[in-house]
Amino acid sequence: MKQNLWLLFLPLLFANPATAQYEYGLKPVEVAAYREQVKQDQRKELIDLEKFIPDVVLDIRYATTNNFTGEKIYNLPKAYARRPVAVSLKKAQEEFRKHGYGIKVFDAYRPYAATVKFYEVYPDTTFVASPYRGSRHNRGCAIDMTLIDLRTGEELRMPTGYDAFVREARPTYPVNDAVVRKNRALLITVMDKYGFRVNASEWWHFDFRGYQTYEVLDIAFEELNP
Repeated sequence: MKQNLWLLFLPLLFANPATAQYEYGLKPVEVAAYREQVKQDQRKELIDLEKFIPDVVLDIRYATTNNFTGEKIYNLPKAYARRPVAVSLKKAQEEFRKHGYGIKVFDAYRPYAATVKFYEVYPDTTFVASPYRGSRHNRGCAIDMTLIDLRTGEELRMPTGYDAFVREARPTYPVNDAVVRKNRALLITVMDKYGFRVNASEWWHFDFRGYQTYEVLDIAFEELNP
């Protein structure tokens, strides 16, 4: 009888949402382990970019329904990055300011659970990270961004909008418009100077060099901002 009851509860056990998101074989670091890691190495701390970088603008699309999933993924419109990433981004912001421009962030650190969701909605790893490996965003080492005019607050013209899953989004795609070409080149050049490599498929996505030394995380923003 006891054995039969156990068999009845097995499906409920494996349907637990807390374990379902790890079905791809990757076990990311959760908040308790993350806090212990930060005690040992301050470089692993996730920094609140809005507090750390003067005048940075946030447009966190995944905290709204204005994104490719059509669903609200984050409960808070926040942007975090590992400490060295935040420091380098701040330096880039200072250089953009000399041109009269500033940084607008669409996304930064992304919990692993969100990557799983994205893959299940759009399973094309040209534009969406594989949940089998996790993404640079999950490591706190990627920034989705564009530039704004500091006088007007308007975005500079770029080849496509954010999260446009089209070939024109590639950073090397030919652009006839000289202004758009100049804007894209400035963005990529300055970010490269401060340690960021542009993604091969997305002009707005920049990976911090050395991301491999950081673990994949699955920590909700609420846990970082209690």
